[in-house]
Amino acid sequence: MPTVDEINRMKAEAEQNAENDKKERERVDKLNQADSMIFQTENQLKELGDKIPAEHKPAIEQALQQLKDAHKAGDVAAIDTAIAALNTAWQTASQQMYQGAQGAQAGPENPFQGQQQAQQEAPKDDNIQDADFEEVK
Repeated sequence: MPTVDEINRMKAEAEQNAENDKKERERVDKLNQADSMIFQTENQLKELGDKIPAEHKPAIEQALQQLKDAHKAGDVAAIDTAIAALNTAWQTASQQMYQGAQGAQAGPENPFQGQQQAQQEAPKDDNIQDADFEEVK
């Protein structure tokens, strides 16, 4: 059984190492975040392929490479910068992809456009009543 002096010494060592432990934990968490972001981005690039606007794809790929380099170096500050750049590149590309998809939906080639308009224009019956029922077998 440890003595009181040994316990006090262990507590003091734990307190001294607490700050280093915290910094190491933050570094490992940031590396894990970068690793996850790299994996997700590579998958999205494969899945979306030619749907990503050509003018935005190089920015995404450049930010992805920047993140890979920062991850490999273990540089937390560079990881933060690269993640921000990657998020910005994806956001810009996503906005354009979304606008393109909205434009395609509103075009005359959309076979459901007439149905959507008819549903929106149809009068709504607000006279709804609750009723009891009995299942007959």
